[in-house]
Amino acid sequence: MIAFLDGEIDDKQPTRLLLNVGGVGYEVLIPLSSYDRLGKTGTRCRILIYDHIREDQHVLFGFMSESERKMFTLLLSISGIGPKLALSALSGLSVRELKVAIVDGDVKRISSISGVGKKMAERIAVELRHKISAGEALEAVAGADGVVDSKLRDSIMALVALGYKQEVAHKKASDVIAKSIGVELSVEDIIKQALSK
Repeated sequence: MIAFLDGEIDDKQPTRLLLNVGGVGYEVLIPLSSYDRLGKTGTRCRILIYDHIREDQHVLFGFMSESERKMFTLLLSISGIGPKLALSALSGLSVRELKVAIVDGDVKRISSISGVGKKMAERIAVELRHKISAGEALEAVAGADGVVDSKLRDSIMALVALGYKQEVAHKKASDVIAKSIGVELSVEDIIKQALSK
């Protein structure tokens, strides 16, 4: 199994990378999110690899971050999703956006991925919801808009500690915050109002 490749970028396209490693050219299929982080042609690059081997093919899939590779393998664990569709999912949504959509059960957002219909989106949301740890889900949700809302995060953590499921805690805390625009609420206020509903 190949875990990563470290070499010089010989050629790059939005879905494909040709990496020269010690005089051997490796063709690596990549998502758009990884393409955006590649250096220029001729520069050195280290890319994480998912080595996909079948009796009729041997394909290398590459990722610039471990979170991308992990999400790719999670998507592959779902019946009906192959590596090309998993790669398409990572090209359509960032890892953070995918995690938020899965945690929230946002079927519409997931089905916006090219090649993913409503039924497949529902299966992704249901099957992966419990494979994303509470910490990962919280990090994705809290940073969904690029700004970490510590009150929302702390409220969700408190509700989860009280026994609520991650997605229920997120919905309750988010609803309280959304309904109190212009009113400064403490974490305790958010929790009390969420518990009263």
